[in-house]
Amino acid sequence: MGEFKVHRVRFFDYMPTGIRCMAFNSKTERLALARQDGTVEIFNFSDNYFQEKVIPGNDTRSIETVCWVGERLFTAGLNGEITEYDLVNLRPKYSMDAFGGPIWTLACNAQGTRIAVGCEDGSVKVFEVLEEKINFEKNLDRQKGRVVSLSWHSSGTQIAAGMLDMIRIFDVQSGRAVQRMLVDRGTTATHRRECVVWSVVFLSDRTVVSGDSAGKVQVWDGSMGILVKTHLVSKWDILCLSVSQDETSLVAGTSEGTVVQFQFISATLGEGDKEWVRTRTFKHHTHDVRAVLELQRSIVSGGLDTQLVVRPLLDKVDVKSYDTALRKIHFPHRSLVSCAEQAGLLLFQFPAHLELWRLGESDSHGCPGDRLPVKRKPEKLLQLKRKGEEHISCSALSRCGGWLAYSSVSSVRLFRLDCHSNHLSIVKISRLPKVLSSAHQLCFSADSSKLFAASSHATVHVISLSQSECKYVHTFKPVSGCTESVHLLAPSADGAWLATANRACEIHVYNLHKLKPHCTVPVYGSCPSAMAIHPTTNNLLMVHADHQIFEFSIAERRYTDWSRKLQREGLHPLWIGRDTPITQVNFNPHKPTHFLLQDMYMFCVIDQSLPLPDRTTQFYNQLTLRSLSEEERQSRTHAFKICKKFQPLLSMHTLEDGALVMVERPLLDITTQLPAPVRQKKFAT
Repeated sequence: MGEFKVHRVRFFDYMPTGIRCMAFNSKTERLALARQDGTVEIFNFSDNYFQEKVIPGNDTRSIETVCWVGERLFTAGLNGEITEYDLVNLRPKYSMDAFGGPIWTLACNAQGTRIAVGCEDGSVKVFEVLEEKINFEKNLDRQKGRVVSLSWHSSGTQIAAGMLDMIRIFDVQSGRAVQRMLVDRGTTATHRRECVVWSVVFLSDRTVVSGDSAGKVQVWDGSMGILVKTHLVSKWDILCLSVSQDETSLVAGTSEGTVVQFQFISATLGEGDKEWVRTRTFKHHTHDVRAVLELQRSIVSGGLDTQLVVRPLLDKVDVKSYDTALRKIHFPHRSLVSCAEQAGLLLFQFPAHLELWRLGESDSHGCPGDRLPVKRKPEKLLQLKRKGEEHISCSALSRCGGWLAYSSVSSVRLFRLDCHSNHLSIVKISRLPKVLSSAHQLCFSADSSKLFAASSHATVHVISLSQSECKYVHTFKPVSGCTESVHLLAPSADGAWLATANRACEIHVYNLHKLKPHCTVPVYGSCPSAMAIHPTTNNLLMVHADHQIFEFSIAERRYTDWSRKLQREGLHPLWIGRDTPITQVNFNPHKPTHFLLQDMYMFCVIDQSLPLPDRTTQFYNQLTLRSLSEEERQSRTHAFKICKKFQPLLSMHTLEDGALVMVERPLLDITTQLPAPVRQKKFAT
């Protein structure tokens, strides 16, 4: 595997925000979730649950609800506006004021033709969905108190609205309330408080299911307006409900961090009458479960503890496979850390600021596993606050440590750094080329003479840098005409090539000397999650969301022999079955046949000179190899060497001297910064 001096970095205080709401598009298999800071994330469930897109948040945007209308995405929040998003350029497309005060809920009918919003002033407003925008259509009868939850009937003719102490059913055509169902406030302790109906589900047989702040899940006959059954689930709030597509199963998320499942089955074996029966309880969260979805084969939940949990329903899975594993997604599927390999600097990206750190130093040597004494401790050199209200979408630090750049949705900022001993000077480059209006991804060339900015419509701008100014050089456009945004940039060490990957799974290679497209890598069906160009061979190494690895010769415009051999023999099932994507590719400067891959739970050194492991080979074999003789070790070794000592990993980099930088973020550090969960009485306390 080789020996490395490792800088173990734990001073990146990355803190994700809680999940506020979610929506799933069953046709495209995309999950959209909104966090408390206004960030919107889209996961592709058909591509190994990969985080496909991130729309940066804004300090003025508070999102309470999210909704898919076909392939269009809408959100609404306490600022009283409905926002539609441009999912190609990853920014808000437009916003419309509903003129009803803060918006608590938003729902679309099954036909995808109308949107209804519930407002603070007690109104339910209906909007017509047009091709390019939405248009206000009507107000339903205004009620006293805010409208907290909405659900359309499958026919599109009625809407159930959850309010304070009651549920109303509206006829959309007339705008009148046709049913009024009063909700019991619960036990004596909570009787004086208003009962908030946090969530309602309107089933096709006109049954209404509600979840409220008294901890009850109640089943109502929507046609008659009468209560059918009450399930006391919790002493705390029921915050969200979701029903399966066939309406035979329903899940509820609580303030205690539990997810409770109900099924429409016979309560007694052999009886024909069916009813809603509580069947299972799942505990995968420590705090409020703010959003829950029941999909065809799994339950997806998220809340204040910031993690997205995918819990498979094993009774709906025939064969134990990769899809039956419990998944917890903690960190973004992209790097928030940039490294200046020559200068030994790290740049940490936060939503509102950037931090520049100098790594510590040690001039000692030791045996494998030793902790070396630190000659100079890590030092925070700079905290750079962003301008305006928009969150930082991407950032980059040059290899020499002399340039720093970051971008928001509407602006790019570039700075010149000069670091000598303990003094750091920073100068903002005020005059930037007009094409640098915003960027999805930023990257500097290896010699720090160029800045590459991935902009809208899959274009990449090349900017020349000098001590005094920066000049626009060229714009690369994909020959395919694809407009999906570029999310990966990989320049070559010799400055001759630039590889780009977009969210349509296309990888293009451009010639930087001739300033024209060189070739396109054959399109593979899974989105690239990490890639890099080898510093000596100029081979492009790509890893996709499904963990497949490809090596492409840029000079010969074809896959290398090693890559073809890997595809013929196939990857080991334990490698394919990993549940977190590779987010970083690096190379060992001292051993050209070695490359390094990193995900949240491990980093892997792959030696291309060794044989590949087959299905019968022991994959995690480091401990076994240590106990064998030298002859036996040579016969049983293979190309993949995995280290799990450092985790959870946010990023990994190789410095110019061959040392590794491991940026860790222990989950316990995140948990301790969360607000206290609701107090639960435990035995003997």
